Amino acid sequence: MLASVITGNPVTATSTTAAETNNIPVEVSVKPDPNTNKKSTSATEEAVREYFQDIPVLIDVAYCESRFVQLNPDGSVMRGRANPDDVGVMQINEEYHLATAQKLGMNLNTLEGNMAYGRYLYKTFGTDPWVHSAPCWNKVREVAVNI
Repeated sequence: MLASVITGNPVTATSTTAAETNNIPVEVSVKPDPNTNKKSTSATEEAVREYFQDIPVLIDVAYCESRFVQLNPDGSVMRGRANPDDVGVMQINEEYHLATAQKLGMNLNTLEGNMAYGRYLYKTFGTDPWVHSAPCWNKVREVAVNI
């Protein structure tokens, strides 16, 4: 994926994995920011908003968990400050979820895999996996509803 970002070519990931048997779409297209050689947070935010348009609370979760950041400026996957086992835009905890994500054919270190696993978690457990950030995303929901 990083090579596509540097060259400026859009990235499209398609997977025919166990995830599809659970009706979890895993195709995502991420377009790089034309003003930079790195995929910007705004491009990641756009991808998150598009991918979770049917589950708006997960957009808020991604904002609260990572501020829409999947990769650090050096290209490494963003990890949680409080818990380095939390990875990517959805801050999926590898200690609890890595094995299942791998069985489903999802790579938590990619934006596509991280979002697909976030969708899987939501369909399986609702918002419970992100309960610790609920004060943030509940507040975002309230503001959006009351506007």
